[in-house]
Amino acid sequence: MSTKLNTSLFNKSILLQAAKDSVIKLNPVTLIKNPVIFIVGIGSVLTTIIVIQGLLSGNFSSFNFQIAIWLWFTVLFANFAEAIAEGRGKAQADSLRKNRTQTIARKIDGKQEIAINATELKKGDIVICEAGDVIPSDGEVIEGIASVDESAITGESAPVIRESGGDRSAVTGGTKVISDKILVQISTEPGKSFIDRMITLVEGAKRQKTPNEIALSILLSGLTIIFLLVVATLPAFFGYSLTASGLPMSQNLTLPVLIALLVCLIPTTIGGLLSAIGISGMDRLIQRNVIATSGRAIEAAGDVDVLLLDKTGTITLGNRMATNFIPAEGVTVEELADAAQFSSLSDETPEGRSIVVLAKERFNIRGREVHQLHATFIPFTAQSRMSGVDFISEDGTTHMIRKGSSDAIRGFVQNNNGFYTQKIQDIVAELARQGATPLVVAEDTRVLGVIHLKDIVKGGIKQRFAELRKMGIRTVMITGDNSLTAAAIAAEAGVDDFMAEATPEDKLRRIREEQANGHLVGMIGDGTNDAPALAQADIGIAMNTGTQAAREAGNMVDLDSNPTKLIEVVEVGKQLLMTRGSLTTFSIANDVAKYFAIIPAIAVSLYAGKNGIGPLSALNIMGLGSPQSAILSAVIFNALVIIALVPLALKGVRYKPVSANTALTKNLMIYGLGGIVIPFIGIKLIDILINM
Repeated sequence: MSTKLNTSLFNKSILLQAAKDSVIKLNPVTLIKNPVIFIVGIGSVLTTIIVIQGLLSGNFSSFNFQIAIWLWFTVLFANFAEAIAEGRGKAQADSLRKNRTQTIARKIDGKQEIAINATELKKGDIVICEAGDVIPSDGEVIEGIASVDESAITGESAPVIRESGGDRSAVTGGTKVISDKILVQISTEPGKSFIDRMITLVEGAKRQKTPNEIALSILLSGLTIIFLLVVATLPAFFGYSLTASGLPMSQNLTLPVLIALLVCLIPTTIGGLLSAIGISGMDRLIQRNVIATSGRAIEAAGDVDVLLLDKTGTITLGNRMATNFIPAEGVTVEELADAAQFSSLSDETPEGRSIVVLAKERFNIRGREVHQLHATFIPFTAQSRMSGVDFISEDGTTHMIRKGSSDAIRGFVQNNNGFYTQKIQDIVAELARQGATPLVVAEDTRVLGVIHLKDIVKGGIKQRFAELRKMGIRTVMITGDNSLTAAAIAAEAGVDDFMAEATPEDKLRRIREEQANGHLVGMIGDGTNDAPALAQADIGIAMNTGTQAAREAGNMVDLDSNPTKLIEVVEVGKQLLMTRGSLTTFSIANDVAKYFAIIPAIAVSLYAGKNGIGPLSALNIMGLGSPQSAILSAVIFNALVIIALVPLALKGVRYKPVSANTALTKNLMIYGLGGIVIPFIGIKLIDILINM
């Protein structure tokens, strides 16, 4: 798929385009969307004007010139961070466009078929698609069944089945029919197809700020206003101090120095990276083949604390597997396994294959030459509820082996004047209580034993649920099974709760109850009957293989149609929130070091003796070389730290499932303490280089 293309940070074409876009983003109309960086931009313009005035008047200041240069770099680096995040999305969108072709649609008009351009199709039109045809637009299969190649959007070369009347009826424009013939009713207007929406989303063209981003932007703007007021009043206080110390007013703070102080004190780091963090969150989902319809959905995923998961295909493999042979009295387990395998040789169901494999692994029983036994295999039917084989033994006697439900085999044995024992009934009842499926095997008039079929819980799923529990997320398994079966699977999988015999109304009611109790709920589904619950959930992930109704109801679409993807989506959401929180902590913390660099530099002359040393010199704990080098070092570090943190903003802070308190402590220790220590080191090193 397009998401697999080279969109790494060091892709040359993306870097070049991002550099160009960072200059274009200097447009004030664009820049004002980021208030913090907009203030830096105004400061850059004012400093540049002062430098030009000095140059024209013959009073050029290289110090002011260097401040102006690095202020512009600060704005450009912030723009570059956003541009490179957008560039990766645009590269993915370009690849998606290449997958689209000018398709001719075979539209049904009355009783005749007419050929029109796919772009002319409207919602409600019906088209014919046969082997070799490209499906012209999104729609629902209303007649027929076909094999469809969806590699254009999923990257998977294996074709999938699309048919009318089920939960696999949705088809996507741009995919190709491999076999058979289907009638498709178009479900979208031109320009609003699934791929069109994908392109819009990955380009970020209509990306709106999320509630958390808006709240953080307000906080950053508030801090900026506070520091602006503080810096604006400094000349008055500083002038009074100069008078008190007997120094000339010509030594009062200059505008470039005040601007440098303001830029270093306001949270420019997180202000420059905030947009890139949001865009990269969507990008990380796309890399996992999940399309989010909004940044709000990704954020909500990070706050979800209740997950509703279907049992079949999500928690379990979805196919019952043979796990044990339980013989009847007077029958050896090898005899039961041999008969069970023989009756399953032609059974292509997962259950039948698992019986053959289990007999082979346990007792080394292999397939036999069925032609010599004149074997006739009896297929399973809904009426008989059993399958098996008829064969002729060496003495010419005809024998019948059957396997099926307990009731069906009881009828088979009794019709042949056999006896169905109480022990077999007890075994069947016990397996049912355990949540398993008993399959009884009989030969002619006697019951040989029971095959233990079990819906296998996916490997590692219990550990994943334990991780979610550490994150404070409660898991609820939803199944149509009876309570006994549901309880057994729930206990083995390690979920926190389960809903047995659940209907669509039950799912919707449970989501509303959880939300009424203050929880954020995530759910995954693929059918039309899941649509109400998907729409109600805070995070609704629809399977791409599902119905159009489900895809429209959810706020995310999983192109791989992997039900366990919900867990990954939650992790991406939490990683996004952690990245934003970590870099905000770092940004505010590193202002402390810049304070100790600039304040001593601008106040070094106050109350100083003839040797230039005074009481305020004690604040110069970094031992910076000169006032000018101290101010420049802080401004340069302030610009460079933005570009240095771009890879972290795009990749995201590494996430591990831990409690909120543990995550907060770790965040403060790494990014809080690091935000204080690293600038001290960085500013000192830059100061040394400047003075050299």
